[in-house]
Amino acid sequence: MTARLRAAAVLGAAALLVLTGCGRSGAPEREAAGTPAVAAEFGDLGAVCSEGTPTKATGRGVTADSITVGVVSDLGFTKNPEFNDAAKVFVDWCNDHGGIAGRRLELKVRDTRLTEVKQRMLESCRDDFALVGGGAGLDSLGVKDRLSCLLPSFPAQVAQPGSVGADLEVSASPTTLPRHDIYTGFRQWLLDAYPAAKDKIGYVSADSPVSKILGDKGKESFEALGGRIVYDDRYPIAGVPDWTPFAQAIKDRDVRGLVFNGEPRQLVKLEEALTGIGYRPDWIDATNNNYSAGFLEGLGKSVEFQNNVADLGGVSPIEDGAAVPAMAQVRELFAGYAPDTELSFPQLRSLSAWLLFARSAASCGDDLTPRCVYEAATAEKAWTAGGLQAPIDLTDRDGTSVCFNIEQATPDGWKPADFRPDTGPYRCDVRPYAFRSDYGAPLTLGDVGKSMADLR
Repeated sequence: MTARLRAAAVLGAAALLVLTGCGRSGAPEREAAGTPAVAAEFGDLGAVCSEGTPTKATGRGVTADSITVGVVSDLGFTKNPEFNDAAKVFVDWCNDHGGIAGRRLELKVRDTRLTEVKQRMLESCRDDFALVGGGAGLDSLGVKDRLSCLLPSFPAQVAQPGSVGADLEVSASPTTLPRHDIYTGFRQWLLDAYPAAKDKIGYVSADSPVSKILGDKGKESFEALGGRIVYDDRYPIAGVPDWTPFAQAIKDRDVRGLVFNGEPRQLVKLEEALTGIGYRPDWIDATNNNYSAGFLEGLGKSVEFQNNVADLGGVSPIEDGAAVPAMAQVRELFAGYAPDTELSFPQLRSLSAWLLFARSAASCGDDLTPRCVYEAATAEKAWTAGGLQAPIDLTDRDGTSVCFNIEQATPDGWKPADFRPDTGPYRCDVRPYAFRSDYGAPLTLGDVGKSMADLR
């Protein structure tokens, strides 16, 4: 691979992170600062963390007093601390209530700086009981090492083929699937709700291998559902000085439905160009990466002129604090433990991962082992993170999620679109599309000469 291609791959991974992106402070400091206490119960999970009397040091990362847990992020490259912030909020809250059945959580941040995934994974293999609540753009670079050392992972997001659906990896709130299209329901809704756009779908993607796979999966799914792609273009990872040529090409091709796979700031600029020439597609798939108040602020007048929609994949909208008790509790957690941090959508996925890990680890009691925590997590048939998301069957290793919910950008903020929910705030009548093309297989224990029999 040439230096230029390597640079494109690295930057492409950074684009993926924005598509899909630390010491522990103790209770005395927060109490001195007047931080309110937050109850140990979360949603319908009851008390997630509690006191206990553990006696055993059961292996790597586990003593009679503590559990060392790692969180992977690309903070040194992206400068986005959202996974680290979510981890700190959870760990501080959990430890304030006694830890995991009496064992306090010790948090280790594994900052890959984008390209140092293997190095951080080897450190985690040396010290950590598990990886929880994080994500890295080049995550497949560390999977073989993780499997070789039999390290369980509960990620907030997965990115690359090889990592998606890999062994000993449990996605409490899947961001992508290895063999099925997690956005099938959303894409079918777009085709049904905007029939004039069905045969006029366009794609604009960052020029990177990662974005290419995202685009190829989406195009295959749309076409299988009856859509037609009439425009497919890529832009340089670093962006372009003038998006007008892209906007004009979209108009010339009469694109009525637009999918954008790239960095949020670039979508804002593209929409500025589209609005500037007076062109409005029937819909723009902004992806849930752009589901934030900051994105709406950046859009300016385009927030009203353009029609941005995003599939949250069965996760409660952030603004649903009144209707969803678990979301109200998330807001309370961040207000109590990270009052200066703006809650983000990826952090909801991170918290789901932490809650699953904590519940699974607590069920192991004194005999806390990697095998026990992994088997407990993958026995969950209807995981909702205490009511924070639609049910996920974690016994299904392909993770075929069937629920979705759609938010629409408005000048007054994000609002639910008219997607006809049938199960509370979600729609769950989806049969996920099975990909026919080969986008890469998830890595298995067998690929590193291991098996479940080696997991203790």
